[in-house]
Formats: sequence, structure tokens, C-alpha cells
Amino acid sequence: MTPPVIELHNVSRKYDEGPPALHNTALSIAPGEAVAILGPSGSGKSTLLNLIAGLDRPSSGTVTVDGVRVDQLNEAASARYRRDKIGMVFQFFNLLDDLTVADNVVLPAQLAGMARGAAHHRVKELLGALGVSRHAAAYPGRLSGGERQRVAVARALMNRPTLLLADEPTGALDTASGEDVKRLLNDLHDDGQTIVLVTHDLSLAESCATRMIRLVDGRVVADVRTVAAGRAR
Repeated sequence: MTPPVIELHNVSRKYDEGPPALHNTALSIAPGEAVAILGPSGSGKSTLLNLIAGLDRPSSGTVTVDGVRVDQLNEAASARYRRDKIGMVFQFFNLLDDLTVADNVVLPAQLAGMARGAAHHRVKELLGALGVSRHAAAYPGRLSGGERQRVAVARALMNRPTLLLADEPTGALDTASGEDVKRLLNDLHDDGQTIVLVTHDLSLAESCATRMIRLVDGRVVADVRTVAAGRAR
């Protein structure tokens, strides 16, 4: 049996006073799953994503991703882990405005020490596959929101990550651009990419995910496998 790509055992995260952001959470995600994490503001969604990404550490419990005990990594090892295994897509794109589209996308490969020729071939491949190759020499500020999110996805995929984490990826987009991103996430999942998607948007989850996990007050209250009947095509 294929081991899970993500496994959390009895994970809690507490910040100073007040109730924990996550409480005794257990979670297992298999390779190739597309999982949506839903819940109201303050439910622990972003905390969960940050723990998986190695941007935060649990107060107790263990976080293992692709065989790596993420909760045990120091700062330098966490950075290498994100570089090698994680692609991240954010609500507001987080592109560097003073770099061209191509330079934004190639940046993770440069940090990883990829050979220049291989890196530029990968950039060309990704921009073509995501339909933004004509913008390679443009700056992000000249692109629409949907185009910028496609560039952000290309950057996230640059180093062929084990796991794609998406935090409200359509939250800053208009309806048409949001539909484009839904189709893109579906295509990536169809190609075998493991995706964990954090969203308030039930329609996005229904379109893209084959499993939906709901958090309330830091606890998993529902974990449902779906057929993603609303997937955008």
C-alpha cells in the first residue's frame, strides 16, 4: 500500500492564551488526492497549512510529509524542505513586481541550483502549459488577476514539488478568472499532482476537490470523500 504523502498525528498548536488554533488533529492524505480544507475564519485552516508547509511548528504531535518529519526541522532545513517538496500558491499571488514573468517563475530553480539551461527549458514548458507564454517578458503588474495566478502556479511547480498548497487561490479574482483557476487546478490534479486547498468558497471546493475536510474551532468535524461533481470543465 502506498504510504500517505501527509500524515499528522495528534497535532495541536496553541498561541499564548486562549483556545488552541488546532486541537489534537489527526490527518492522512494519500498521493494524488485533491483535498479542500474548509471552515470559518479562525477555524485553524491557515494554521494547518502553515504546519504542513513547515512555516510553523506544532505545540504537540507530529507532522510528516513525504517521509520528512517537518515538525523536527530547523529553520535552514525547513527552507530546503519547502524548496524541494512544496509549491505554494497564495490569494494575492506574491509575485515580485520588479521581475518579469519568466524571472519570477525561474527564481525557485535558481535558489535550488538548477542548471541554467534546464531551468529556462522548464520555464518555457510551464508558461506554455499554463497559457501565459506570451507574457514571459512582461511584468506582473501588466497582467490580469487570473494571468498572475497562472504565473504564481507556474512558479510553484517549477521544482516539481511533491505537494501543491493553495491558500484561497481565487479569493482575489473576478468570477471569470476564478473559473480559469478552477480548471487549472483540475488539470493539475488529473495529471497526478497532490493538492491541498484552503478556502472559504464551497463552490471552489466542490469544483476541484475529491475530499473535503471541515474545521471548526481547531477540530476536524467532517472528512468527506466526494466525486467532485461540480468540477469546472
